Amino acid sequence: MRLRVWHIKLVHIVFFFLLSGCMLYTLVSGAFNNITPWTWGAIAVIVVEVLVLAVFRGRCPFTILAEQLGAVNGRVSDIFLPRWISDRILPIYGTLFAIGCALVTVRVLQQ
Repeated sequence: MRLRVWHIKLVHIVFFFLLSGCMLYTLVSGAFNNITPWTWGAIAVIVVEVLVLAVFRGRCPFTILAEQLGAVNGRVSDIFLPRWISDRILPIYGTLFAIGCALVTVRVLQQ
């Protein structure tokens, strides 16, 4: 089977939902003082994603791969997410994740 841009977009949306779940889980865990090993796992997943983006200078590896496979602009989220959402993912999710981490930190220090 030949890898196509559509396959990359599908994998990317799966990762998007995984990372969204991790971000929300961190936020909810901190908000409701329910810190579990899953909380630390969710935080670790997001930290790995941040490191991957840092290594690739802010560009998602899936975007680079999509461009190599012939995508016009490499945007791998266009097919599944409206552009106005995909353009604002990092600031919105980054802020929510930072709030979640702050809440988790406060809860852990209170114990």
